[in-house]
Amino acid sequence: MDNYVISKRSNLEDINGTIDTSNITFYDINDTHVLQAENNHTDYLNISNELPIKYALPMYGYAMPLLLLVTIVANTLIVVVLSKKHMRTPTNAVLMAMALSDMFTLLFPAPWLFYMYTFGNHYKPLSPVGACYAWNVMNEVIPMLFHTASIWLTLALAVQRYIYVCHAPVARTWCTMPRVLKCIAWISFFAFLHQFLRFFERQYEPVTITWRGQSNITVCRVQFANWLKNENVLNIYFIVYYSFRVIFVHVGPCISLVILNLLLFRAMRDAQQKRDKLFKENRKSECKKLRDSNCTTLMLIVVVTVFLLTEIPLAVVTVLHIISSGFIEILDYNIVNTLILFTNFFIIVSYPINFAIYCGMSRQFRETFKELFIRGTVQVTRRNGGSSKYSLVNGPRTCTNETVL
Repeated sequence: MDNYVISKRSNLEDINGTIDTSNITFYDINDTHVLQAENNHTDYLNISNELPIKYALPMYGYAMPLLLLVTIVANTLIVVVLSKKHMRTPTNAVLMAMALSDMFTLLFPAPWLFYMYTFGNHYKPLSPVGACYAWNVMNEVIPMLFHTASIWLTLALAVQRYIYVCHAPVARTWCTMPRVLKCIAWISFFAFLHQFLRFFERQYEPVTITWRGQSNITVCRVQFANWLKNENVLNIYFIVYYSFRVIFVHVGPCISLVILNLLLFRAMRDAQQKRDKLFKENRKSECKKLRDSNCTTLMLIVVVTVFLLTEIPLAVVTVLHIISSGFIEILDYNIVNTLILFTNFFIIVSYPINFAIYCGMSRQFRETFKELFIRGTVQVTRRNGGSSKYSLVNGPRTCTNETVL
């Protein structure tokens, strides 16, 4: 979940120019929670203006606990099912990594969302310093790390399936389990590297202010870290960070996934025409292989499509924000903040959907789930030629443990 909460242009870094930090320490597209004390003009951490409360409170305060429970249960079940020995295939390894990334994206900020919104503490200044740092890391940096990994894993899944469908001989070399596990490890490493400096962007100092008529209230004063105090360094840092994020995390992967989805759909349509021809020739064995492969391709197309439906709006708004803050102001940020809130919420809602997709479109996932959690089905499944014959992709195993054309 990317906490893209956007403030007015005057409060944002200028992606293409200088940054005015004379009156406020706010600097990140994700942060609008630095407010000013009543008397002494001290900037301090408070999230009461971070999101439109009239929408954030019911979504994050009331719906979030249920969504968290459903997400944890659904994604844990995915991991348990896919971790079984007969389910360990290259495709399933990527699907399991995606499930873990999605679950951790929501799990880390959940305690703070409960504290701020469910328990109604969103209006209070946050302190002590350790809590302010934990809020930043757990609510923004770590979720963005896992969400970035999830985006790249989804792209890896689409590329992998494209290779299986359109370049089967290459798949036997490049889509093996060791190579896929290395790919997952590299994706995790680069996602962490992408967010590494964000752990050290800010520093917090305890200060005493007067707040709502109460004196001597300790709050967190938020500043740039010392290594970002130089304006040139600050400009370069944000230009590099947001340019990389727009190109390689939002726009690039979304465009690539749309193209891969179209190619997979065309390949699936061609395979269906070939299957109809084989059916007329009564070549049932080859006809069944094509059917199973098409089922797999269709399932993964659905998974990628659900992902795109939630990610494309976020990518569009991110690009528009950079244009608006760096070149010409074109956005009404009061409206944009509300749109981003709903977009982030729908991303969260999408996390448990993959479990329903696997259950609805993968026979082997259903069979393995029944074997693990529904008594009395183990013997029936095995008598019917169950788990060891098929992978999650509903087809016979090859030397690469996948269904290929």
